[in-house]
Amino acid sequence: MAGTLYAVSDLHVAYAENRSLVENLRPESPDDWLIVAGDVAEMFGHVEATLRMLRSRFAEVIWAPGNHELWTHPKDPVRLRGAERYDALVAMCRDLGVRTPEDEYAVWRGEGGPAIVAPLFLLYDYTFRAPGTSTKQESLAYAYRTGVVCTDEELLHPDPYPDRESWCRARVAVTEGRLTALDPGMPTVLVSHWPLHRHPTEVLWYPEFAQWCGTELTGDWHLRFRAAAAVYGHLHIPRVTWQDGVPFREVSLGYPREWRKRAKPPALLNRVLATRPGS
Repeated sequence: MAGTLYAVSDLHVAYAENRSLVENLRPESPDDWLIVAGDVAEMFGHVEATLRMLRSRFAEVIWAPGNHELWTHPKDPVRLRGAERYDALVAMCRDLGVRTPEDEYAVWRGEGGPAIVAPLFLLYDYTFRAPGTSTKQESLAYAYRTGVVCTDEELLHPDPYPDRESWCRARVAVTEGRLTALDPGMPTVLVSHWPLHRHPTEVLWYPEFAQWCGTELTGDWHLRFRAAAAVYGHLHIPRVTWQDGVPFREVSLGYPREWRKRAKPPALLNRVLATRPGS
């Protein structure tokens, strides 16, 4: 199998500048796959239109949800909340031929393979707490005092779960079972909108935002499940870091006000599996 496994996240196509970049996104080869690690858009219709376009161009498109897709935005005609909204997104992706966390994991056999590509939907449980706090309540209070509060608190509804952390723990449990059942001889590419390990959040300007960025429950998954790479977004800090010898690749585009400040033009095709050590 020829081709390259690419990844991108945080397309935020509601912004015209981002939408223009995405509309011009093309594979390098007809065999290329594209991972989309969440935050395509807030509006259901925008998510559908963007994934439809990408699926028409790439041999495979693999999607994992971000928090923005799960919002019930006041201007979105699709009023579904929580798990019902996620289920509707999955159904839409299946109609388009886009792989989701609810489908059988695909095996990439091109450059850098073979590897099982596992898109994950895990959320967060407030265990990446703000400095000097020891409970969710203390951590949230810290964030509200500083004014650094994720919009999820208003728009990401956990229905039918009592709270987002309960939904997160349910997702972690079912996902852990699926990953444990995989062929132990195969490496994986673990794809989650939220980083699986806390270390990428250590550079946040506002450390209190980390509580909306993952869960300590997945802190060893890159080792337990033989990750050749851990792909994530959400932080809008595109880079590669290393944990226990595993590359953690943030592949986010981010908002125009962010990527305009960077020295290099925004990269939408991020190679997932390196062909040489350290790349």
